[in-house]
Amino acid sequence: MIQFKIDETLCIRCGECATDCPAGIIAMNDTPEITNEQGCFKCLHCYAVCPTGALSILGNHPYGEVSLAGQLPHAEKVSNLIRWRRSVRRYKDENLTPELIDELLQTACHAPTGVNASEVLFTIVRDKAFMEKLSKEMMARLASVEAAGNLPEGFLGQYLALVVEVWKTERRDIILKGAPHLLLTSAPKNVPCPVQDTHIALATFELAAASHGLGTLWDGLFMMALAVCPDLVEQLGIPSDHTIGYAMLFGKPAVEYHRVAKRGPAKVNYLG
Repeated sequence: MIQFKIDETLCIRCGECATDCPAGIIAMNDTPEITNEQGCFKCLHCYAVCPTGALSILGNHPYGEVSLAGQLPHAEKVSNLIRWRRSVRRYKDENLTPELIDELLQTACHAPTGVNASEVLFTIVRDKAFMEKLSKEMMARLASVEAAGNLPEGFLGQYLALVVEVWKTERRDIILKGAPHLLLTSAPKNVPCPVQDTHIALATFELAAASHGLGTLWDGLFMMALAVCPDLVEQLGIPSDHTIGYAMLFGKPAVEYHRVAKRGPAKVNYLG
């Protein structure tokens, strides 16, 4: 049951909920009515678009909701945030508060997903002590694979051989880089577009983190290590029927960037 309810004393019969419904399952009679509950995408467009707060659905009620008026940042500030963002490879040796991490995750879960699947799983390391343990275990496994001559050929093997060499000679992990936190996104393989959903969720998380002055890094080396040590996926508690999108390091940066590193111009294919 999707619990679709209309407060007839507030409904002005504007029809916006029916017009904006992506599934096309709301009909305008005297008041809006659902024609096919099974077809509901659970996207809450009808709830969000209602100008008078007459509509409730899926346990969401508009009473006491805060208006967006004056709450959104100016476009210039959003542009500056996107341009300022850098890939951070140096982190302070301290945990973020659990409250801040949870705030970032509760924001990131609003990222769009294909057909509103909303099935992205956030697997997160919240304690740097766990990161240190993970680092040592992963490096030991990679060193064992390298010693047995089982690293893959090509650039993947070359990169991981470098990782092992730096670990042996300098005791430095260039995969996790001393970051206090790690985030992996995954989604069930049977949703319409699991890889895209997980990437969009990470990109959303990254911008939310940047707005708090935090550093992030899309960790390609970690993804390479998982390809060689796939049993680590199970140890991290990621379901076997999930597709892993990507991994991201994050934490308080131990480096400060003072200006935007300009890019562009954008490569554009104009039509019309």
